[in-house]
Amino acid sequence: MPTQAQTLATAGENAPLTAPEIEFTQWTLDNGLRVIAIQDDSTATVTTSLWYEVGSKLDPDRRSGFAHLFEHILSRKTLNMPYNMIYGLTADVGGTRNASTGDDRTNYYEQVPAQYLETMLWTHRERMAFPVIDEQVFESERDVVKEELRTRMLAPPYGRLSRQVLPEIAYDVLPQRRSTIGSLADLDLATLDDARAFHQAYYGPDTATLIVAGNFDMASLRSLVDRYFADIPPRANPLDVTITARAERRTQPRTAAAYAPGVPLPLIGTVWQGPERAHPDSAALEVLSAIMGRGQNSRFNASLIRTGKAVQAERLLDFNEEGGMLGYYAVLNPAADMDEVAGIMAAEAESFRTGLVSDAELAEAKNELISDSLRARETASGRAFELGEALVSTGDPRAADLRLRAIAAVTPQDVQRAARVWLAPEARVDLTYQSGEDNPATYANPVPMPAFRILPPAVGQPLAVLPEGERQAPPAPGPVPVVSVPQFVRHDLANGMEVIAAQTGDVPLATMTVLVPGGSKSDPRAKAGLADFAAGLASRGTATRSAEEIAAALESLGADFGASARSDGTVFTLTAPTANLPAAGEIFADIIRNASFPQDELERELARTMDGLRIALSDPGSLAGMAVRPLIYGDAPYGNVTSGIPASLAALTREDLAAHRTQYWHPAASQVVVSGGIAPTEAFALTQHLFGDWQAEAPPPAAVDDPAGPSVPVRTVVIDMPEAGQAAVVLAGRGPAQGEPSYYPLALANAVLGGGSSGRLFEEIRTRRSLSYGASSSLGSLADEPLLTASSQTANETVDEVVQVMLDEFARIGTQPLEQDLIDRRRLYLTGSHARRMETSAGFSGIVSNLLALGIDPDEAAQYAARLGAVTPQAASAAAQEYFDPDNISVVIVGNAAAFIDDLRAIRPGVEVIPAAELDLSSADLR
Repeated sequence: MPTQAQTLATAGENAPLTAPEIEFTQWTLDNGLRVIAIQDDSTATVTTSLWYEVGSKLDPDRRSGFAHLFEHILSRKTLNMPYNMIYGLTADVGGTRNASTGDDRTNYYEQVPAQYLETMLWTHRERMAFPVIDEQVFESERDVVKEELRTRMLAPPYGRLSRQVLPEIAYDVLPQRRSTIGSLADLDLATLDDARAFHQAYYGPDTATLIVAGNFDMASLRSLVDRYFADIPPRANPLDVTITARAERRTQPRTAAAYAPGVPLPLIGTVWQGPERAHPDSAALEVLSAIMGRGQNSRFNASLIRTGKAVQAERLLDFNEEGGMLGYYAVLNPAADMDEVAGIMAAEAESFRTGLVSDAELAEAKNELISDSLRARETASGRAFELGEALVSTGDPRAADLRLRAIAAVTPQDVQRAARVWLAPEARVDLTYQSGEDNPATYANPVPMPAFRILPPAVGQPLAVLPEGERQAPPAPGPVPVVSVPQFVRHDLANGMEVIAAQTGDVPLATMTVLVPGGSKSDPRAKAGLADFAAGLASRGTATRSAEEIAAALESLGADFGASARSDGTVFTLTAPTANLPAAGEIFADIIRNASFPQDELERELARTMDGLRIALSDPGSLAGMAVRPLIYGDAPYGNVTSGIPASLAALTREDLAAHRTQYWHPAASQVVVSGGIAPTEAFALTQHLFGDWQAEAPPPAAVDDPAGPSVPVRTVVIDMPEAGQAAVVLAGRGPAQGEPSYYPLALANAVLGGGSSGRLFEEIRTRRSLSYGASSSLGSLADEPLLTASSQTANETVDEVVQVMLDEFARIGTQPLEQDLIDRRRLYLTGSHARRMETSAGFSGIVSNLLALGIDPDEAAQYAARLGAVTPQAASAAAQEYFDPDNISVVIVGNAAAFIDDLRAIRPGVEVIPAAELDLSSADLR
């Protein structure tokens, strides 16, 4: 008779992979507002999101980036909400909020405890009907968007590619040709009057869809929607949001050459015009794209990555309401021949036109795509976003489900037919992207830029925030819903493995995490990166399976495998549809138990990893993050750079990897966490089947002594990168471990200092001064004296001002007592974030496995709110005074030193300047 786990495995192998449909209720108000309600009584939260049919494709003439700029503007002030009050109404009750702009839409969304549903609807009414668009908001947010542009586009070496180069060469006459984030020149041209005109032309209930998802009463929701939205009139002088232009197919191939400062490795690629989202070919093209370049079993991985010709190979696929883009690119190995790689990619593209994809390739791609939707649909919030994104580009709220049905129905003949239409050689644009001075003329589209709209001027008088005594107060919270919280169950296997399981939902998706000891703290300094590289290489072969067989099997099951080292251990994670978890688990267990690290795989991956490091070392933010470890921990084990550095990786051998696995991947010292849509009894049976007979001859590994090491001197280090488009600033010190009495007090103090958009650093650096796109602080997760950091990115010319603000805020929180009301609000912020993570299989697994890595009983996950609840303002203030003393905080800056070094020295005497080319991350001195 088969075991329970074997029965599950057989069922999973035979079951077709599907995703549950999104159930919703829909109605429309007389003013045109569409309302979609997704009810889920299993969650304690509710998500409100307002989707406007206003995207960057509607940016006015010479105002590229304007829809995105206006997204920043709209949430700041209203008739009854002073500047940034929205942050307090969400974060301070345990919620979160944000907004985003795409080609087809702009959305504004919040996820809060369910009792605050009415409050959120009130805020959306305020923003829709009574926004305050004044000089303060306009100038501040324009400066913030400029910093966002520098952070996302100018600072990273490949940042210009997706945001500037690809739109220009992929689109001819469609408005998607301009970047969503715009250009600095167009942002400078924008005016306050433009913002008012944009709002009046496009924003109203008749261009909006309200999606509410989570725990609510349907009758009550209908009443609230009527109360807050029914009396809002549609736009007085509406401008049609429809784009009538459609692209004609290209008949002549083109080439484009783009350059950007500091690009470490050349990139080549090809793009074609694509169809609109609702086109019948879109499903076949999604399948084609997945076969071409998704995962380790893709055609590009075989022809480019496994041959060592490319460090990275990516497919491109973007559907909009009017048209799309598809293609691919590869970041080349320095020794690769550019023409040869271009020929390989072209041949792969042509193969879809001349031959049929295999049944195995087709099935794998379908399972991967449907598995993506399973992950999105694990929560009510995820279902709302999947529905909303499909709706705005098709007009159909059922589009997300119809897409999955279409994908399931795709045949090999459909893929070939779509390839013949959309991958025509005469319609291609070939691209190169290399290091050099950025010059848009070198990749300019020869087709004249299309004409864009000029909006009618705004009418009427702008609104102003009412005096405090005249403002309408937000509604009070409603009743708190009673929701059962998943309880985890423990079980120990006979070999000593501890198993923790919890059913966190009903969506048929589950996550299995295995934590083994070791981690980067176990690496010899000369071989830093050993633990992480061993984890990453583990799936490249076992005694009975090759790398290709492992990738093909996992991806055909719709499973995602991940492995990486953290400082205090190595984590292996498998997420799969529940029906396929047993079959995927067989491979998962084989990887952990029997990784063989084949020499050819080692050499290939080592070369690719070192090329990837070259990219990371050319990015200011990435480099600053690496430098912090040796800066704060010196020669101690925590001073290792987890990913390694080129010299340490070059020293690794197959024998090193095998010895590390034998020593640290030990059953008696390992823990397993299983969560998601699987019952604990089934999880235990499956874990027993996969790992119950795992044995090790050697004893469990000894713990690494004193991983943090002694304190090191405070330093201010500038890593000079003259070509940096923006500078990264990090302040760093040491904090208490989670088991210490001061941990939770400091966690609350840190939330005051740098927790999200209500943190003081964000308020001072972004909101009040517009010096950065963001600023935050964090208390790291290490078993001993974890990193305490604050970080931001800013223009090179404003580095000194950002450093000064950070130091001032460190001093303020350490010297000015924290008030009870502030501590209470920050407590809700932290507990709300924790509760949201616990609702998903991956979030639950991440929280519990983190506690296990720190040597803390996983019961602490259930005690999180109580621990924070016991912290007094006095305790939080005392912790802040101890740990945020600026005199004990080091500073590391990566950027163009010439732009700020003199001003910085006035703030921090004794600044050390190290040219990036001379930086040694293996040395405590960094030289």
